[in-house]
Amino acid sequence: MNWSRYIKDYQSYLRIERGLSKNTIENYGFDIERLCLFLETNQIEISPLKISDETVQQFIYAVAKEVNPRSQARIISGLKSFFNYLVFEDYRNDNPLELIETPKTGRKLPDTLSVPEIDSLIAAIDLSSNEGERNRAMLETLYGCGLRVSELVALKISDLFFEEGFIKITGKGNKERFVPIGKLTQKYMQMYQKEVRVNLTIKKGFEDTLFLNRRGGQLTRAMIFTIIKDLAVKVNLNKNISPHTLRHSFATHLLENGADLRSIQLMLGHESITTTEIYVHLDRSFLKEVMHSYHPRK
Repeated sequence: MNWSRYIKDYQSYLRIERGLSKNTIENYGFDIERLCLFLETNQIEISPLKISDETVQQFIYAVAKEVNPRSQARIISGLKSFFNYLVFEDYRNDNPLELIETPKTGRKLPDTLSVPEIDSLIAAIDLSSNEGERNRAMLETLYGCGLRVSELVALKISDLFFEEGFIKITGKGNKERFVPIGKLTQKYMQMYQKEVRVNLTIKKGFEDTLFLNRRGGQLTRAMIFTIIKDLAVKVNLNKNISPHTLRHSFATHLLENGADLRSIQLMLGHESITTTEIYVHLDRSFLKEVMHSYHPRK
């Protein structure tokens, strides 16, 4: 019923008008396709221009039985955005999700690692292989610069400004920021470049991409996720971690050592300081220590 046409137009709008990343656009598409699958499964033939709020509510009720409130909220948000686009383009007069409330999810605090846990994770890397040198440089970069995994795999050699002590990162919505890089991280990056990367046969189009797989192509996010998971198992780290855990740890350790939220916000590339404020809730003992140290009524 023409769903694919409107989804394609919507994704073009997200890319061109709103400048969203490929990963974000794909996630929006998955939410709409999930609704399409529900309609197909229940033999409901209706176009996105005619679907009613009752039908959408049936879909939301079905989804609520399968996913947690956080995922449910994300799906509702994605669908609201799609139908707002249809209203904006005058394809329909109303948004069928207008009266549907997003479930309260609470504020989930991210998992973090201690400095000794990060040290043990990196120390477990097998440096006898070429991939080991690369993996050490990647983990040091994730933690040392607080990058998203998507930012890491897209990092370019031309984005490295070691003499100035910064690297240029292209984040969400193609927004650029400069992140300070420490001497240790620089050292491992340069070792990887000089000892490993220089010996690879690089595929066309990836000549400027910093971290490459053994075939000379770009690494995937899933590969980096697997590398970190395997290391966690190797050191018996009983935490559910991912590449994002190193980013969370970067921000938490900065805060614990006295960095201000505004600086952390700029380094993480958060559009709103509200997003960065979640790290204030991670270490209450640190906050108590700050209060006792600096408040005049201590």
